[in-house]
Amino acid sequence: MANSTMLKFIDRAQAQPAKRGADERAQDFLEIARPYIIAKAEEQAARCSQCGVPFCQVHCPLHNNIPDWLRLTAEGRLEEAYELSAATSTMPEICGRICPQDRLCEGNCVIEPGFGSVTIGAVEKFITDTAWEQGWVKPVRITADRSSQSVGIIGAGPAGLTAAELLRSKGYAVHVYDRHDRGGGLLTYGIPGFKLEKPVVARRVDRLVEAGVVFHQEFEVGRDASLAELRARHDAVLIATGVYAPRTVDVPGADSAGVVEAIDYLTASNRQGFGAALPAGLDAAGRQVVVIGGGDTAMDCVRTAVRQGAASVKCLYRRDRANMPGSLREVAHAEEEGVEFIWLAAPAAIDGTPAAMVAATRMRLGLAGPDGRRAPEPDASGDFVLAADLVIKALGFDAEDLPGLFGAPDLGTTRWGTLRIDHKTMQTSLPGVFAAGDIVRGASLVVWAVRDGRDVAAHIHQYLRAAARIAA
Repeated sequence: MANSTMLKFIDRAQAQPAKRGADERAQDFLEIARPYIIAKAEEQAARCSQCGVPFCQVHCPLHNNIPDWLRLTAEGRLEEAYELSAATSTMPEICGRICPQDRLCEGNCVIEPGFGSVTIGAVEKFITDTAWEQGWVKPVRITADRSSQSVGIIGAGPAGLTAAELLRSKGYAVHVYDRHDRGGGLLTYGIPGFKLEKPVVARRVDRLVEAGVVFHQEFEVGRDASLAELRARHDAVLIATGVYAPRTVDVPGADSAGVVEAIDYLTASNRQGFGAALPAGLDAAGRQVVVIGGGDTAMDCVRTAVRQGAASVKCLYRRDRANMPGSLREVAHAEEEGVEFIWLAAPAAIDGTPAAMVAATRMRLGLAGPDGRRAPEPDASGDFVLAADLVIKALGFDAEDLPGLFGAPDLGTTRWGTLRIDHKTMQTSLPGVFAAGDIVRGASLVVWAVRDGRDVAAHIHQYLRAAARIAA
Protein backbone atom coordinates (compact mmCIF):
# COMPACT_ATOMS: atom_id res chain seq x y z
CA MET A 1 0.00 0.00 0.00
CA ALA A 2 1.28 3.46 -0.85
CA ASN A 3 2.52 5.66 1.97
CA SER A 4 -0.37 7.81 3.27
CA THR A 5 1.85 10.89 3.05
CA MET A 6 1.90 10.64 -0.74
CA LEU A 7 -0.62 10.65 -3.60
CA LYS A 8 -1.78 14.20 -2.81
CA PHE A 9 -1.80 15.41 -6.41
CA ILE A 10 -5.61 15.37 -6.63
CA ASP A 11 -6.18 17.93 -3.88
CA ARG A 12 -2.88 19.84 -4.04
CA ALA A 13 -2.18 21.94 -7.10
CA GLN A 14 1.25 22.17 -8.66
CA ALA A 15 3.15 25.14 -7.26
CA GLN A 16 6.54 26.04 -8.69
CA PRO A 17 8.65 28.36 -6.50
CA ALA A 18 7.46 31.93 -6.82
CA LYS A 19 9.40 34.03 -9.32
CA ARG A 20 10.55 37.55 -8.65
CA GLY A 21 8.73 40.07 -10.79
CA ALA A 22 10.14 40.60 -14.28
CA ASP A 23 10.93 44.29 -13.67
CA GLU A 24 12.82 43.46 -10.47
CA ARG A 25 14.82 40.51 -11.75
CA ALA A 26 15.79 42.30 -14.98
CA GLN A 27 17.90 44.65 -12.85
CA ASP A 28 20.33 42.02 -11.58
CA PHE A 29 21.92 38.64 -12.27
CA LEU A 30 20.50 36.86 -9.23
CA GLU A 31 18.41 33.72 -9.68
CA ILE A 32 14.83 34.52 -10.57
CA ALA A 33 13.02 32.00 -8.33
CA ARG A 34 12.54 32.42 -4.62
CA PRO A 35 13.42 29.26 -2.67
CA TYR A 36 10.77 26.98 -1.26
CA ILE A 37 10.10 27.11 2.44
CA ILE A 38 10.20 23.67 4.03
CA ALA A 39 6.41 23.36 4.31
CA LYS A 40 6.00 24.08 0.58
CA ALA A 41 8.72 21.58 -0.36
CA GLU A 42 7.04 18.90 1.73
CA GLU A 43 3.63 19.76 0.25
CA GLN A 44 4.85 19.57 -3.34
CA ALA A 45 6.90 16.40 -2.81
CA ALA A 46 3.78 14.73 -1.39
CA ARG A 47 2.05 15.13 -4.77
CA CYS A 48 4.16 12.24 -6.12
CA SER A 49 2.01 9.23 -7.03
CA GLN A 50 4.80 6.73 -6.21
CA CYS A 51 3.94 4.99 -9.48
CA GLY A 52 5.03 1.44 -10.13
CA VAL A 53 7.18 2.41 -13.11
CA PRO A 54 8.79 5.77 -12.28
CA PHE A 55 9.16 7.36 -15.71
CA CYS A 56 10.79 10.39 -14.08
CA GLN A 57 13.67 8.15 -13.00
CA VAL A 58 13.77 6.29 -16.31
CA HIS A 59 14.09 9.54 -18.28
CA CYS A 60 16.71 11.07 -15.98
CA PRO A 61 20.17 10.53 -17.50
CA LEU A 62 21.50 9.85 -13.99
CA HIS A 63 18.55 7.61 -13.09
CA ASN A 64 18.18 9.51 -9.83
CA ASN A 65 16.04 7.83 -7.19
CA ILE A 66 13.42 10.55 -7.57
CA PRO A 67 10.30 8.89 -6.06
CA ASP A 68 12.28 7.80 -2.99
CA TRP A 69 13.74 11.21 -2.17
CA LEU A 70 10.39 12.85 -2.87
CA ARG A 71 8.80 10.54 -0.28
CA LEU A 72 11.54 11.29 2.26
CA THR A 73 11.08 15.02 1.66
CA ALA A 74 7.32 14.75 2.14
CA GLU A 75 7.97 13.00 5.45
CA GLY A 76 10.33 15.76 6.59
CA ARG A 77 13.39 13.47 6.43
CA LEU A 78 15.48 15.97 4.51
CA GLU A 79 18.94 14.74 5.42
CA GLU A 80 18.06 11.24 4.21
CA ALA A 81 16.52 12.74 1.07
CA TYR A 82 19.76 14.64 0.40
CA GLU A 83 21.92 11.54 0.93
CA LEU A 84 19.80 9.55 -1.50
CA SER A 85 19.93 12.34 -4.06
CA ALA A 86 23.71 12.67 -3.70
CA ALA A 87 24.17 8.91 -4.12
CA THR A 88 23.65 9.21 -7.88
CA SER A 89 24.61 12.82 -8.62
CA THR A 90 27.71 14.85 -7.78
CA MET A 91 25.86 18.15 -8.18
CA PRO A 92 22.11 17.74 -7.59
CA GLU A 93 21.52 21.39 -6.66
CA ILE A 94 23.09 22.44 -9.98
CA CYS A 95 21.02 20.00 -12.03
CA GLY A 96 17.96 21.08 -10.05
CA ARG A 97 18.56 24.62 -11.29
CA ILE A 98 19.53 24.13 -14.93
CA CYS A 99 18.21 20.78 -16.15
CA PRO A 100 15.34 21.10 -18.65
CA GLN A 101 13.00 19.18 -16.35
CA ASP A 102 10.12 19.94 -18.69
CA ARG A 103 11.80 17.67 -21.26
CA LEU A 104 13.16 15.04 -18.84
CA CYS A 105 11.83 14.00 -15.43
CA GLU A 106 8.89 16.37 -15.06
CA GLY A 107 7.93 16.02 -18.71
CA ASN A 108 7.46 12.28 -18.12
CA CYS A 109 5.66 12.50 -14.77
CA VAL A 110 2.57 10.25 -14.95
CA ILE A 111 0.33 12.82 -13.22
CA GLU A 112 1.24 15.54 -15.73
CA PRO A 113 -1.89 15.11 -17.90
CA GLY A 114 -4.56 17.01 -16.01
CA PHE A 115 -2.76 17.61 -12.72
CA GLY A 116 0.61 19.17 -13.51
CA SER A 117 3.83 17.30 -12.84
CA VAL A 118 5.56 17.08 -9.50
CA THR A 119 8.04 19.99 -9.20
CA ILE A 120 11.02 17.65 -9.14
CA GLY A 121 13.74 20.17 -10.02
CA ALA A 122 12.66 22.67 -7.38
CA VAL A 123 12.57 20.00 -4.67
CA GLU A 124 15.97 18.65 -5.74
CA LYS A 125 17.42 22.15 -5.48
CA PHE A 126 15.76 22.73 -2.09
CA ILE A 127 17.01 19.58 -0.37
CA THR A 128 20.64 20.05 -1.44
CA ASP A 129 20.70 23.78 -0.68
CA THR A 130 19.33 22.87 2.74
CA ALA A 131 22.05 20.23 3.10
CA TRP A 132 24.74 22.85 2.47
CA GLU A 133 23.13 25.23 4.98
CA GLN A 134 22.82 22.53 7.65
CA GLY A 135 26.31 21.08 7.17
CA TRP A 136 25.08 17.76 5.84
CA VAL A 137 27.36 17.98 2.79
CA LYS A 138 30.43 16.19 4.07
CA PRO A 139 33.99 16.30 2.71
CA VAL A 140 34.81 13.86 -0.07
CA ARG A 141 35.32 10.47 1.59
CA ILE A 142 38.56 8.85 0.40
CA THR A 143 38.20 5.09 0.64
CA ALA A 144 41.80 4.00 -0.03
CA ASP A 145 45.29 5.37 -0.68
CA ARG A 146 46.03 4.96 -4.38
CA SER A 147 48.00 8.18 -4.67
CA SER A 148 50.91 6.35 -6.31
CA GLN A 149 48.76 6.51 -9.46
CA SER A 150 47.58 9.82 -10.87
CA VAL A 151 44.97 11.02 -13.32
CA GLY A 152 45.17 14.20 -15.38
CA ILE A 153 41.81 15.70 -16.31
CA ILE A 154 41.64 18.30 -19.08
CA GLY A 155 38.64 20.52 -18.46
CA ALA A 156 36.98 21.67 -15.22
CA GLY A 157 33.39 21.53 -16.44
CA PRO A 158 30.68 19.19 -15.15
CA ALA A 159 32.16 16.00 -16.66
CA GLY A 160 35.68 16.79 -15.45
CA LEU A 161 34.57 17.83 -11.96
CA THR A 162 32.41 14.73 -11.57
CA ALA A 163 35.23 12.42 -12.61
CA ALA A 164 37.66 14.31 -10.36
CA GLU A 165 35.45 13.80 -7.30
CA LEU A 166 34.82 10.12 -7.91
CA LEU A 167 38.45 9.29 -8.73
CA ARG A 168 39.71 11.24 -5.74
CA SER A 169 37.27 9.33 -3.55
CA LYS A 170 39.00 6.15 -4.76
CA GLY A 171 42.29 7.60 -3.50
CA TYR A 172 43.99 8.55 -6.77
CA ALA A 173 46.05 11.71 -7.14
CA VAL A 174 43.92 13.93 -9.39
CA HIS A 175 45.10 16.97 -11.34
CA VAL A 176 42.65 19.15 -13.30
CA TYR A 177 43.94 21.37 -16.12
CA ASP A 178 41.68 24.18 -17.30
CA ARG A 179 42.01 27.22 -19.56
CA HIS A 180 40.07 29.53 -17.22
CA ASP A 181 41.13 31.26 -14.02
CA ARG A 182 38.64 29.29 -11.89
CA GLY A 183 36.93 25.91 -12.07
CA GLY A 184 33.45 25.16 -13.34
CA GLY A 185 33.83 25.49 -17.10
CA LEU A 186 30.51 26.44 -18.69
CA LEU A 187 28.88 26.33 -15.24
CA THR A 188 31.02 29.33 -14.31
CA TYR A 189 31.51 31.18 -17.58
CA GLY A 190 28.80 29.96 -19.94
CA ILE A 191 25.62 29.97 -17.85
CA PRO A 192 24.42 33.33 -16.51
CA GLY A 193 23.98 33.93 -12.81
CA PHE A 194 20.21 34.36 -13.09
CA LYS A 195 20.07 30.62 -13.83
CA LEU A 196 23.02 29.50 -11.70
CA GLU A 197 24.57 31.82 -9.15
CA LYS A 198 28.34 31.39 -9.10
CA PRO A 199 28.82 30.66 -5.36
CA VAL A 200 26.77 27.50 -5.97
CA VAL A 201 29.49 26.31 -8.37
CA ALA A 202 32.41 27.64 -6.33
CA ARG A 203 31.50 25.64 -3.23
CA ARG A 204 31.59 22.43 -5.28
CA VAL A 205 35.04 23.31 -6.60
CA ASP A 206 36.24 24.30 -3.12
CA ARG A 207 35.11 20.93 -1.78
CA LEU A 208 37.33 19.19 -4.35
CA VAL A 209 40.30 21.40 -3.47
CA GLU A 210 39.81 20.50 0.20
CA ALA A 211 39.83 16.83 -0.82
CA GLY A 212 43.24 17.23 -2.44
CA VAL A 213 42.30 17.66 -6.10
CA VAL A 214 44.94 19.93 -7.67
CA PHE A 215 43.69 22.57 -10.11
CA HIS A 216 46.06 23.99 -12.73
CA GLN A 217 44.25 27.11 -13.90
CA GLU A 218 44.85 29.24 -16.99
CA PHE A 219 46.53 26.14 -18.38
CA GLU A 220 46.12 25.40 -22.07
CA VAL A 221 47.09 22.00 -23.41
CA GLY A 222 49.16 22.64 -26.50
CA ARG A 223 50.56 25.88 -25.07
CA ASP A 224 51.65 24.95 -21.54
CA ALA A 225 52.12 21.24 -22.19
CA SER A 226 51.37 18.85 -25.01
CA LEU A 227 49.04 15.91 -24.58
CA ALA A 228 52.08 13.63 -24.81
CA GLU A 229 53.68 15.44 -21.88
CA LEU A 230 50.52 15.02 -19.79
CA ARG A 231 50.42 11.33 -20.68
CA ALA A 232 54.00 10.98 -19.47
CA ARG A 233 53.11 12.83 -16.25
CA HIS A 234 50.01 10.76 -15.38
CA ASP A 235 48.92 7.13 -15.41
CA ALA A 236 45.67 8.05 -17.17
CA VAL A 237 44.34 11.18 -18.85
CA LEU A 238 40.72 12.26 -19.28
CA ILE A 239 39.75 14.77 -21.96
CA ALA A 240 36.60 16.61 -20.87
CA THR A 241 36.97 19.93 -22.63
CA GLY A 242 33.44 20.37 -23.86
CA VAL A 243 32.82 21.94 -27.28
CA TYR A 244 33.49 25.64 -27.79
CA ALA A 245 33.90 26.26 -31.53
CA PRO A 246 30.94 28.50 -32.50
CA ARG A 247 28.84 27.44 -35.45
CA THR A 248 28.79 30.03 -38.17
CA VAL A 249 25.91 31.71 -39.96
CA ASP A 250 26.73 31.80 -43.66
CA VAL A 251 25.38 35.21 -44.68
CA PRO A 252 27.10 38.38 -45.91
CA GLY A 253 28.36 40.54 -43.07
CA ALA A 254 28.33 37.75 -40.47
CA ASP A 255 31.87 38.64 -39.38
CA SER A 256 31.53 42.42 -39.45
CA ALA A 257 32.00 44.69 -36.46
CA GLY A 258 28.99 44.69 -34.17
CA VAL A 259 28.52 40.93 -34.64
CA VAL A 260 29.75 38.79 -31.74
CA GLU A 261 29.80 35.14 -30.74
CA ALA A 262 27.53 34.00 -27.93
CA ILE A 263 30.34 32.37 -25.96
CA ASP A 264 32.40 35.59 -26.02
CA TYR A 265 29.37 37.61 -24.95
CA LEU A 266 28.35 35.31 -22.09
CA THR A 267 31.91 34.80 -20.86
CA ALA A 268 32.50 38.55 -20.72
CA SER A 269 29.28 39.07 -18.80
CA ASN A 270 30.14 36.37 -16.28
CA ARG A 271 33.66 37.75 -15.89
CA GLN A 272 32.13 41.11 -15.07
CA GLY A 273 30.38 39.38 -12.18
CA PHE A 274 33.83 38.50 -10.83
CA GLY A 275 35.00 42.09 -11.10
CA ALA A 276 36.44 42.27 -14.61
CA ALA A 277 35.66 45.20 -16.90
CA LEU A 278 33.05 44.58 -19.60
CA PRO A 279 34.49 45.29 -23.08
CA ALA A 280 32.51 47.97 -24.92
CA GLY A 281 31.85 45.70 -27.87
CA LEU A 282 30.21 43.14 -25.57
CA ASP A 283 27.99 45.54 -23.66
CA ALA A 284 24.33 45.69 -24.74
CA ALA A 285 23.50 48.82 -22.73
CA GLY A 286 21.35 51.19 -24.81
CA ARG A 287 21.69 49.08 -27.95
CA GLN A 288 19.22 47.35 -30.24
CA VAL A 289 20.12 43.69 -29.89
CA VAL A 290 19.26 40.83 -32.23
CA VAL A 291 20.14 37.29 -31.18
CA ILE A 292 20.22 34.63 -33.90
CA GLY A 293 19.32 31.13 -32.68
CA GLY A 294 16.73 29.23 -30.69
CA GLY A 295 18.59 27.07 -28.17
CA ASP A 296 19.32 27.56 -24.50
CA THR A 297 22.43 29.61 -25.33
CA ALA A 298 20.28 32.04 -27.30
CA MET A 299 17.93 32.29 -24.31
CA ASP A 300 20.91 33.06 -22.06
CA CYS A 301 22.00 35.81 -24.46
CA VAL A 302 18.65 37.56 -24.79
CA ARG A 303 18.09 37.57 -21.03
CA THR A 304 21.62 38.82 -20.39
CA ALA A 305 21.08 41.67 -22.86
CA VAL A 306 17.94 42.69 -20.96
CA ARG A 307 19.94 42.87 -17.73
CA GLN A 308 22.67 44.92 -19.39
CA GLY A 309 20.07 47.56 -20.24
CA ALA A 310 19.53 46.98 -23.96
CA ALA A 311 17.12 49.36 -25.68
CA SER A 312 15.41 46.40 -27.34
CA VAL A 313 16.06 42.65 -27.59
CA LYS A 314 14.80 40.44 -30.39
CA CYS A 315 15.39 36.74 -31.02
CA LEU A 316 15.40 35.53 -34.61
CA TYR A 317 14.71 31.80 -35.05
CA ARG A 318 14.11 29.90 -38.26
CA ARG A 319 11.55 27.42 -36.85
CA ASP A 320 8.45 28.01 -34.74
CA ARG A 321 8.01 27.93 -30.97
CA ALA A 322 6.96 24.27 -30.91
CA ASN A 323 10.12 23.19 -32.75
CA MET A 324 12.75 25.23 -30.98
CA PRO A 325 15.47 23.26 -29.15
CA GLY A 326 15.60 25.52 -26.10
CA SER A 327 13.51 25.14 -22.96
CA LEU A 328 10.01 26.57 -23.31
CA ARG A 329 10.26 27.71 -19.70
CA GLU A 330 13.22 29.87 -20.68
CA VAL A 331 11.22 31.34 -23.57
CA ALA A 332 8.43 32.23 -21.15
CA HIS A 333 10.91 33.86 -18.75
CA ALA A 334 12.41 35.86 -21.60
CA GLU A 335 9.02 37.04 -22.86
CA GLU A 336 8.10 38.17 -19.34
CA GLU A 337 11.31 40.21 -19.32
CA GLY A 338 10.45 41.98 -22.58
CA VAL A 339 12.22 39.91 -25.24
CA GLU A 340 10.46 39.79 -28.63
CA PHE A 341 10.61 36.47 -30.49
CA ILE A 342 10.42 36.48 -34.27
CA TRP A 343 9.57 32.94 -35.28
CA LEU A 344 10.03 31.39 -38.72
CA ALA A 345 12.67 33.91 -39.76
CA ALA A 346 16.32 33.55 -40.73
CA PRO A 347 19.04 36.14 -41.38
CA ALA A 348 19.87 36.88 -45.00
CA ALA A 349 22.52 39.56 -44.48
CA ILE A 350 23.99 41.74 -41.77
CA ASP A 351 24.72 45.19 -43.06
CA GLY A 352 26.92 47.96 -41.69
CA THR A 353 30.15 48.49 -39.79
CA PRO A 354 29.28 48.32 -37.01
CA ALA A 355 26.12 46.40 -37.86
CA ALA A 356 23.13 48.68 -38.36
CA MET A 357 20.54 46.21 -39.56
CA VAL A 358 19.74 42.55 -40.11
CA ALA A 359 18.00 41.63 -43.34
CA ALA A 360 15.83 38.58 -42.71
CA THR A 361 13.83 36.08 -44.72
CA ARG A 362 10.48 34.60 -43.76
CA MET A 363 10.58 30.82 -43.38
CA ARG A 364 8.09 27.96 -43.32
CA LEU A 365 8.39 24.36 -42.18
CA GLY A 366 8.75 21.79 -44.93
CA LEU A 367 9.00 18.01 -44.80
CA ALA A 368 10.54 16.23 -41.85
CA GLY A 369 14.19 15.27 -42.19
CA PRO A 370 16.01 12.14 -40.94
CA ASP A 371 15.90 13.50 -37.38
CA GLY A 372 12.11 13.79 -37.51
CA ARG A 373 12.13 17.60 -37.39
CA ARG A 374 10.50 19.56 -40.19
CA ALA A 375 13.13 21.41 -42.15
CA PRO A 376 12.81 25.20 -42.50
CA GLU A 377 12.68 26.58 -46.03
CA PRO A 378 12.26 30.10 -47.45
CA ASP A 379 8.72 31.43 -47.65
CA ALA A 380 7.70 33.78 -50.46
CA SER A 381 5.66 35.90 -48.04
CA GLY A 382 8.36 38.52 -47.95
CA ASP A 383 11.61 39.73 -46.43
CA PHE A 384 12.03 42.34 -43.73
CA VAL A 385 14.72 44.33 -41.96
CA LEU A 386 15.50 44.67 -38.24
CA ALA A 387 17.47 47.57 -36.81
CA ALA A 388 20.42 46.21 -34.85
CA ASP A 389 23.66 47.64 -33.54
CA LEU A 390 24.61 44.45 -31.67
CA VAL A 391 24.07 41.04 -33.25
CA ILE A 392 24.82 37.92 -31.25
CA LYS A 393 25.31 34.62 -33.05
CA ALA A 394 23.98 31.78 -30.87
CA LEU A 395 23.74 28.86 -33.24
CA GLY A 396 25.41 26.23 -31.05
CA PHE A 397 28.89 24.82 -30.77
CA ASP A 398 31.10 22.26 -32.45
CA ALA A 399 34.29 20.60 -31.30
CA GLU A 400 37.59 22.40 -31.54
CA ASP A 401 40.43 20.76 -33.46
CA LEU A 402 41.87 18.96 -30.45
CA PRO A 403 44.39 16.82 -32.37
CA GLY A 404 45.86 20.04 -33.74
CA LEU A 405 45.59 22.07 -30.52
CA PHE A 406 47.01 19.28 -28.36
CA GLY A 407 49.81 18.32 -30.76
CA ALA A 408 48.33 14.81 -30.96
CA PRO A 409 47.67 13.90 -34.60
CA ASP A 410 46.90 10.28 -33.63
CA LEU A 411 43.96 11.33 -31.45
CA GLY A 412 41.00 9.91 -33.36
CA THR A 413 37.96 12.02 -34.18
CA THR A 414 34.57 11.51 -35.79
CA ARG A 415 33.39 13.32 -38.90
CA TRP A 416 31.89 15.94 -36.57
CA GLY A 417 35.24 16.62 -34.91
CA THR A 418 34.23 15.03 -31.61
CA LEU A 419 36.56 12.46 -30.07
CA ARG A 420 36.10 8.87 -31.12
CA ILE A 421 35.97 6.45 -28.17
CA ASP A 422 35.48 2.77 -27.55
CA HIS A 423 32.10 2.96 -25.82
CA LYS A 424 32.83 -0.15 -23.78
CA THR A 425 35.85 1.49 -22.11
CA MET A 426 35.48 5.20 -23.00
CA GLN A 427 39.12 5.17 -24.17
CA THR A 428 40.17 7.18 -27.19
CA SER A 429 42.49 5.92 -29.90
CA LEU A 430 45.41 6.63 -27.53
CA PRO A 431 45.96 4.03 -24.77
CA GLY A 432 45.24 5.40 -21.31
CA VAL A 433 43.53 8.51 -22.70
CA PHE A 434 39.79 8.67 -22.03
CA ALA A 435 37.14 11.18 -23.09
CA ALA A 436 33.74 12.16 -21.74
CA GLY A 437 31.04 14.80 -21.98
CA ASP A 438 30.28 17.08 -24.90
CA ILE A 439 33.64 16.45 -26.56
CA VAL A 440 32.31 12.93 -27.23
CA ARG A 441 28.56 13.39 -27.63
CA GLY A 442 28.52 16.93 -29.05
CA ALA A 443 26.82 19.92 -27.44
CA SER A 444 24.41 18.46 -24.92
CA LEU A 445 23.03 18.89 -21.41
CA VAL A 446 24.93 19.36 -18.16
CA VAL A 447 23.19 16.32 -16.70
CA TRP A 448 24.58 14.15 -19.51
CA ALA A 449 28.07 15.49 -18.80
CA VAL A 450 27.65 14.52 -15.14
CA ARG A 451 26.51 11.06 -16.24
CA ASP A 452 29.51 10.69 -18.54
CA GLY A 453 31.86 11.85 -15.78
CA ARG A 454 30.42 9.23 -13.47
CA ASP A 455 30.76 6.48 -16.09
CA VAL A 456 34.27 7.39 -17.18
CA ALA A 457 35.51 7.49 -13.59
CA ALA A 458 34.47 3.85 -13.22
CA HIS A 459 36.28 2.91 -16.44
CA ILE A 460 39.45 4.76 -15.44
CA HIS A 461 39.38 3.02 -12.05
CA GLN A 462 39.20 -0.37 -13.79
CA TYR A 463 42.04 0.60 -16.12
CA LEU A 464 44.30 1.75 -13.29
CA ARG A 465 43.56 -1.33 -11.17
CA ALA A 466 44.56 -3.53 -14.09
CA ALA A 467 47.74 -1.48 -14.62
CA ALA A 468 48.61 -1.79 -10.93
CA ARG A 469 48.22 -5.57 -11.00
CA ILE A 470 50.45 -5.82 -14.06
CA ALA A 471 53.08 -3.63 -12.41
CA ALA A 472 52.97 -5.76 -9.26
